[in-house]
Amino acid sequence: MAEKVVAVRKNGDGDIVELKLSSGQVVDYKQAQQMAKDGQIEHVNVFKGRDGDEHLRSDPDGREDNNLDNLPTF
Repeated sequence: MAEKVVAVRKNGDGDIVELKLSSGQVVDYKQAQQMAKDGQIEHVNVFKGRDGDEHLRSDPDGREDNNLDNLPTF
């Protein structure tokens, strides 16, 4: 069964560096990207930004409360 992101940890610049999953597991950003690509995390996807790097984001659903940046921090 796929995990859900329930909370995030940000660095001093406000960038997400770790994600807490519904199982309680904490994964770093790169690991979360790979898990999303593998279908192991629900409601998120990986896209290539204008900077050429891959980024993780919530699936668009018209809600802002479940965007990664708006999730609780831990």
